[in-house]
Amino acid sequence: MFGFQAGWKENHATFMSELKNLQASGLTTLGQALRSSFDLLNLNRLISGIDNYGQGRNPFFLEPSILITITDGNKLTSTASVQEELHLPLNSPLPGSELTKEPFRWDQRLFALVLRLPGVACTEPEQLGSVPSDESAITQMCEVTGGRSYCVRTQRMLNQCLESLVQKVQSGVVIHFEKTGPDPLPVGEDGLTDSSRPSNSFAAQPWHSCHKLIYVRPNSKTGVPVGHWPIPESFWPDQNLPSLPPRTSHPVVRFSCVDCEPMVIDKLPFDKYELEPSPLTQYILERKSPHSCWQVFVTSSGKYNELGYPFGYLKASTTLTCVNLFVMPYNYPVLLPLLDDLFKVHKLKPNLKWRQAFDSYLKTLPPYYLLPLKKALRMMGAPNLISDNLDCGLSYSVISYLKKLSQQVVLVKTNKQKSFALRSAFPYSLV
Repeated sequence: MFGFQAGWKENHATFMSELKNLQASGLTTLGQALRSSFDLLNLNRLISGIDNYGQGRNPFFLEPSILITITDGNKLTSTASVQEELHLPLNSPLPGSELTKEPFRWDQRLFALVLRLPGVACTEPEQLGSVPSDESAITQMCEVTGGRSYCVRTQRMLNQCLESLVQKVQSGVVIHFEKTGPDPLPVGEDGLTDSSRPSNSFAAQPWHSCHKLIYVRPNSKTGVPVGHWPIPESFWPDQNLPSLPPRTSHPVVRFSCVDCEPMVIDKLPFDKYELEPSPLTQYILERKSPHSCWQVFVTSSGKYNELGYPFGYLKASTTLTCVNLFVMPYNYPVLLPLLDDLFKVHKLKPNLKWRQAFDSYLKTLPPYYLLPLKKALRMMGAPNLISDNLDCGLSYSVISYLKKLSQQVVLVKTNKQKSFALRSAFPYSLV
């Protein structure tokens, strides 16, 4: 394995200079090389705090990156045997690595160029079309991260792959969408549901479970993504928890196929993310129902409900060209009517009954939603509905541990930078 670090502070010229001076040294396994690459990418994350452990996942906090592996596709070998699968080491020296089950994060994807170029020119005419995935062990690891492999057999296919990889450099995060509950009723040609046709609720379909990207577009004015609401954690924060449960790299977002009316009210912000094309988006678009939506949930995110409360919905665009994920305040079907009454009926002077209903709603809210909700209410002209004394819901030991991790990672990063500088100054020395 060989590599260099250029980024965060360095410019493009530094990157190109380091790339040209790169020299291979040492020997390692592919799994260890990939693990080390992910660790290097993750080094800055605990300092910047973009993973926001225990406080919800913010799609607009991201450092999108792709890893490109170039390999010949042969079997992975060791001194003991030939390995049929690619495994990345579970243990990592990086502080805080135990907070995520996998070595990668939701904005990091692995792609592999598997070179299977023949030694002699092929006499048969080349087939046109997309480059297929390879059958080697690295393919599954690529797909787990939201990437893919390419089986390269000709120079034209290699050029095609490079063009494809350029298009894959997208700002976004990978989410695992899973259906919960029965399939929807089939839709007739008139766009209405047809209860007389079977829905195949018990037959597994490709759209039932999809592992795909949601595009996180930068703001046109600032050039960086802007958002308001997190995707909830899969546990309820409790001040009695001595440590945080490890999270999966990709949140599992469950969608219910019950048609609901899309809900929005004036001035309440929401976040909108386009889904990467998939069997799920194709199925939703084929139903031709742009005026209805499917609610989304994260299991165990609520305190009193195993499935959790809805935090948004999937909806086809009005032009039926794409499917969007709308991220709203947690348990928005209860909140939005309350806010509508607050402004239209009570004129920002709520009575006791309204306050009791609002307090009951707040009890269903994970603590990390209080701050973004307070900000949203301030923007709407109701700044005093939520107390200024906000509790993040994490125990003192967890908060102290996260601060300590940040300090440890700064030290690790400094040592790595010194090591890189020493290797650059003395490339042929043992360091």
